[in-house]
Amino acid sequence: MGSLASEVVLPHLWQKPTSPDLLNCLKELRIEPPVWNLQVSRTEILKEQSQILAAHDKREIISFLSSIIKSSLSWIESDDEREEVWNEASKRLSERCGRTAMGEITRKWPFKDTSYGEFSLTIREPPLTGDSLGLKTWGSSYVLAQLLPRFALGPLAHLLLDDAGTRAHAVEVLELGSGTGLLGLAAAASWQARVVLTDLPTIISNLAFNADLNRQTIEVHGGRVDTAPLTWGGEEDEIDPRFRSTNHYKLIIVADPLYDDDHPALLAGAINEQLSLGSDSRVLVMVPQRDETTKGFLATLRTEMLQQSSPLVSEEESVVAGEDDWGDDGDDDDSKRVGFWWGIFKRDTAS
Repeated sequence: MGSLASEVVLPHLWQKPTSPDLLNCLKELRIEPPVWNLQVSRTEILKEQSQILAAHDKREIISFLSSIIKSSLSWIESDDEREEVWNEASKRLSERCGRTAMGEITRKWPFKDTSYGEFSLTIREPPLTGDSLGLKTWGSSYVLAQLLPRFALGPLAHLLLDDAGTRAHAVEVLELGSGTGLLGLAAAASWQARVVLTDLPTIISNLAFNADLNRQTIEVHGGRVDTAPLTWGGEEDEIDPRFRSTNHYKLIIVADPLYDDDHPALLAGAINEQLSLGSDSRVLVMVPQRDETTKGFLATLRTEMLQQSSPLVSEEESVVAGEDDWGDDGDDDDSKRVGFWWGIFKRDTAS
């Protein structure tokens, strides 16, 4: 993250600091969006970020950043250098105004597991504007992604491992509602599988960008990744040709997919259309239990899964604790530590 604020000296503009000096200072003031995990509390994760803010009063930093933005920086001769300083100062200011005010960010997400090797994924998140839930990396994606090796050795082993216990390559995995792609990309790398990442047409551009950004890492680990638009409940003429042949995928994954009353029925329908009819096919779903609303969405999803033409029943489920999100304005409490419900569904062959 760079030096802590105790080492940062805020230059006085009347001293006419050079553009490199200003840019170095602005770099040190950067607030990195933290990456969280299953073991470390939110307080610990944000401690270093709090240290960055500690040496200077927040108002002092905002005043400093505002003074740069308002200044003509006339002593800096290069137009490009002045523009770069203004842009960096604007970014530092937006970082202190919460996620919705922040511009584009890029985060690196580490994965460490002795059985499957170590790797990291780089994920771009565009600015959050309007209806852009799919442009944000939600906590559930990282929580579920960290559990993937455990599922491969357990309830999904029959799809991902051969008789010798080594990883198989034949299974194709479909991710529904991929968002920024973190979960699907992690599945491709850790499972050495071909994963098709899907979301609404408006989300695909950024999803494809992140797939390309991490393609080399995924292929080094033996996986492959593709992206395609898929609207749940879409009209026939809106369906991508790749999904007109139904019941193709033996394994579907999805994290945090329910944000509206109609989502459970739409998701259950999409799963029923795309999941293989075989008794060995499985669906891995994670739904954060943030409040009574999200608990109600999960209950409705269970009902909708049972009401499909080929019913889907829960085979195994549990709840893990994790961080739902990272907070605005240096929030350092544990208020967003929630229970993440996960479940594995299969076809009810007895029905």
